[in-house]
Amino acid sequence: MQLNAVLAGAIIMVCLTVGLFFLRFWQSTRDKFFLYFAISFLLEAVNRIGLTMSIAQNEDMPMYYLIRLVSYALILFAILEKNKRHGKK
Repeated sequence: MQLNAVLAGAIIMVCLTVGLFFLRFWQSTRDKFFLYFAISFLLEAVNRIGLTMSIAQNEDMPMYYLIRLVSYALILFAILEKNKRHGKK
């Protein structure tokens, strides 16, 4: 087995675990902050699965960067929303 496949599997597992972790906190608190983080990490896991399963396995394709951009933008949006709501109180 290639080392890259093992590392990709570990990254996918961690992204799924963290995504489910945040999803559990969202279910108990209903705070959108946790929901945005859960979606972001689950989206990154799906992105990694797609990259690992593709024949070319080329991370330079724009599709993979676009998915990562959306994922990171969700995290940034969650942080900005949380600070905006926190500042109004």
